[in-house]
Amino acid sequence: MPEVTIIIGGREFPVACQAGEEHFLRSAAAMLDAEAAPLVQQMGRLPEARMLLMAGLMLADKTAALEDEMRGLKARLAGLEAQATPEPVRIEVPVVPPQVSQTLSEIAQRAEALAAKVEA
Repeated sequence: MPEVTIIIGGREFPVACQAGEEHFLRSAAAMLDAEAAPLVQQMGRLPEARMLLMAGLMLADKTAALEDEMRGLKARLAGLEAQATPEPVRIEVPVVPPQVSQTLSEIAQRAEALAAKVEA
C-alpha cells in the first residue's frame, strides 16, 4: 500500500492509500489545503485537529450547497422531461396545381407542332 505525503495548511501528513489512487488523494488534499490556507493566514497557528475540522466543515458546506443546486436542477430537468412533446409543426409546401401542368403540356405540344412546321 503506497504512502503519500500530503501538505495541508503548511503541515505534512503521511497517508496510506490503495495503489493507483495516489492522484485522487493528492487532489482531495489540495482541496482541503485550499480551505485550510485562509484559516492559517487569518488565525495563525492552529492545532492540527481544529485546522482540519474547520477546513473539512468548509468543504462540507460547499458540497452541501452544490448538492442543493444539483437537486434543484434535477427537479427542473424532470419537469421539462415530463412536459408533453409539442405536436410537430405542419409545413405546407406550395404545390403546382394540375391545371398549370396541363397548360404547360399543351403549350409544349403547340411549340413542337410549330417547330415541325418550320422545319418542313
